[in-house]
Amino acid sequence: MRTRNATLAALSVAALTLAGCSSSDSGSEGSEEPTTGATGGETAMAQECLPVPGEQLVVLEDDQMLQASDNIIPALNADAASEDVLAALDDVSAALDTPTLIELNKSVDIDRQTSAEVAQAWVDEAGLTIDGGDGAGSLTIGAANFSENITLAEIYADVLAMAGYDTEVREIGNRETYLPALTSGEIDIVPEYAATFAEFLDGDVETAVASGDITETVAALEPLAEENGLAVGSPADAQDQNAFAVTQGFIDAYGVTTLSELAEACGGVVLGGPPECPERPFCQPGLEGTYGIEVAEFRSLDAGGPLTKTAITSGEVAVGLVFSSDGALATS
Repeated sequence: MRTRNATLAALSVAALTLAGCSSSDSGSEGSEEPTTGATGGETAMAQECLPVPGEQLVVLEDDQMLQASDNIIPALNADAASEDVLAALDDVSAALDTPTLIELNKSVDIDRQTSAEVAQAWVDEAGLTIDGGDGAGSLTIGAANFSENITLAEIYADVLAMAGYDTEVREIGNRETYLPALTSGEIDIVPEYAATFAEFLDGDVETAVASGDITETVAALEPLAEENGLAVGSPADAQDQNAFAVTQGFIDAYGVTTLSELAEACGGVVLGGPPECPERPFCQPGLEGTYGIEVAEFRSLDAGGPLTKTAITSGEVAVGLVFSSDGALATS
């Protein structure tokens, strides 16, 4: 299970002035002269894109789907998966996208509100119309031990309460702890992450069953869930998955918004991430193999934590591995 930080360290922005260069300004300071080919003609080459410090972090679009589709999806004990419960949870999924999830995380991790407060406010503002029941029964919603998952569990609880259920949220721990509780019926529902959940249930570390396509991932997940006495609802558009962020200043300087554009514009970048990044297929090897991005230098930092985010904003690295729903990505 990926490590997520329950709190966000304050971002310290260094006062740096860095000269950047791109293929469009080969004559600017810090750029390299074009190489001369065997025929004597000049061969154009992309230049290293230097970091650009700035406060606003922006995720570059993973346009070739390097990362597996870790969309938020409700996982249920099969006995709890009635039509009305699934309908209520599907309404939540339909209303959740990644920008919304980022704002929810900002409210908890940065603005220091409680998950229960943030969940109730979102449910009130979302205007969900849930058919209420009378004496429908009790449901226990489990949560992993990090703030985003707790907030999602609180949202599930509030919406199911609107549907007439007595609900309780119980923070349990990691997947190895809460999954046995879910399969045994000790808890009824837990917010999950589609690709990671599918791979966990499959258990084969050699072969991936999930992909960057959420439809394919859910098609693989559903029979695995059924084999374990579980069911899943509809996935949300909201994703919490590995992502690569730069500053808004970097985007302004080099004109890139996708990882493919980064590969085309930059002959090299300084990459920051967890120590295992150079060996993990979703990290440096994926950037190089899937996109053709040239990593000029790798800085060992952390997995989407304060070290990586501060390194991006201060201009220590140009690109860093973050999580796509991090509250630090909020623009407000």
